[in-house]
Amino acid sequence: MYIYPDNLKSKATLWLWELRDIGIIGIGCLISVFALSQLGWFPPIVLTALYAFLSIRFEDVSILDFIRYAAAFFFVKQQIYEWRA
Repeated sequence: MYIYPDNLKSKATLWLWELRDIGIIGIGCLISVFALSQLGWFPPIVLTALYAFLSIRFEDVSILDFIRYAAAFFFVKQQIYEWRA
C-alpha cells in the first residue's frame, strides 16, 4: 500500500518505512540470504533485521530517531532549570 505524503515536502512511505529504507532492507536481505546459504554466517541477517526494526517510522519519527532523542535528553545534553519566584 503506497501512502502519499500529507504535505509535499515529506518523504514517501511504504507501510512503515520510507522507500529508501525498503531498498536498503531488500538489498540487505539478498546479501543476508547469500551469506547464510553459502557461508553459514548469521550476522548479516541479524544486522538487516535490526536495521529494519530501527527504521520503522511513526509520524515521521523512526525508532532510531527516538532512541537518539532520548539518549541526548538523558545523557548528552545538559538540562537547564530556571527557578523563578
